[in-house]
Amino acid sequence: MLQLQQGSLATNCQGMTRRTALKAGFLGVLGLSLPDILKMRAEGSATRDTSVILIWLDGGPSQLETYDPKPEAPAEYRGPFGAINTNVPGIRISETLPRHARHADKMIFFRSLHHNTGDHFAGAHWMLTGRFGSTAANLAQKYPSVGSYVARVRGANRPGLPAYVGLPSAQSVYLFPGYMGAAYLGPAYNPFDVNREQRYLGATYNVTINRPPCLDNFSAHAGHMENRLGLLRSLDTVRRDLDRSGTMDAMDRYQQQAADMILGSRARQAFDLSRELPRVADRYGRGPWGRYTLMARRLVEAGVTFVTVDMPHWDDHSNIRVGHGTKLPHVDQAVGALVEDLHERGMLNRVLVLVMGEFGRTPRLNTGQPGIPIPGRDHWGNLVPAMIAGGGLRTGQIVGRSNPRGEHPISRAIMPADLLATVYHVLGIDSRQTFNDHTGRPIPILDEGRAIAEVV
Repeated sequence: MLQLQQGSLATNCQGMTRRTALKAGFLGVLGLSLPDILKMRAEGSATRDTSVILIWLDGGPSQLETYDPKPEAPAEYRGPFGAINTNVPGIRISETLPRHARHADKMIFFRSLHHNTGDHFAGAHWMLTGRFGSTAANLAQKYPSVGSYVARVRGANRPGLPAYVGLPSAQSVYLFPGYMGAAYLGPAYNPFDVNREQRYLGATYNVTINRPPCLDNFSAHAGHMENRLGLLRSLDTVRRDLDRSGTMDAMDRYQQQAADMILGSRARQAFDLSRELPRVADRYGRGPWGRYTLMARRLVEAGVTFVTVDMPHWDDHSNIRVGHGTKLPHVDQAVGALVEDLHERGMLNRVLVLVMGEFGRTPRLNTGQPGIPIPGRDHWGNLVPAMIAGGGLRTGQIVGRSNPRGEHPISRAIMPADLLATVYHVLGIDSRQTFNDHTGRPIPILDEGRAIAEVV
């Protein structure tokens, strides 16, 4: 691979230096590899104009405080919050989510999703890949994430944009990109992280969310980049004399696409929140979770296929009233605004919104933890709260049912692979496709799980 070795050491959105950014395989970092581009152009293939926004609640939110409240359960189970009606008769959710309640007709609530592990790492890997694999004892990612498969199979919906973006950066359980990475698909299909300097932001973190500084850096150095492109073309002339297969001509087009992504305006405009109407922006909330959710909508509108918004810090082993009670209003505002905004723009049928974390919380409240003797909830993989909105699915319903104390499924039990198979269905991706792992063995995207029939 040809790589320039000159210029500034300043980093871009993924922590890469500009000296390494402009290389033959650059677009792969943003979701496309050279073989993909050549194949798509040769075959004239087209992709469906659908996309996904994943709201990742890292740490594991409680099912009882979100989508499966148990107001009739004993106090030590039902917790500090009550339940409210939604705009769909018969569907009640936690009183912490009034904006969800107003748009429940556009949502699907899962009350029987489970994987039965309380291991943060195993749970996150399972939810994000559809497979059991990594654990606390063996952290390395075993299988590619749903976002990486989307980047590999679909690419971006429009040229000049990455296929897979992490806001502010994709992570799971303090690992970057963690189980949102590409594993054996290769780093070309890792998420494009927009700001690793401001990552793992809490709901109330006081920081201004602006356009990623790397885009301004690239724009400011556009002249230098043009000079480097000239140098690269000169070096390629030497190689072209030795390569009569036509590969170098194709690579010229590839390099031009890489330059277009950085020097062009589409990506910079999509990331620029100052272009949004203040009344629309404020609907999402002024904190980082709301602002990045708004940015996610702008990105899928511009042509990004898969975006994840990081909303961390849900591991409330004590004081769940304050812990969850502080975070849930921010999730509710951001998700409610997103669903409403997508609906008003006529985009909701083409954009699937998925809210989930790695597991749920113990149904019975504990007595707190050392130094904080205030009730909280521990790890619980027997029920995992999740919600889907939009995506052209049959919304306004509940899938599955848990027992009266929110402990385990009692009807229509579903697994993470079923949930992700539904996501792939919306995107038009055959989850039986295979890709070679590091040993050369063909591995299907999912080896089990089927799209959930009630909703597709």
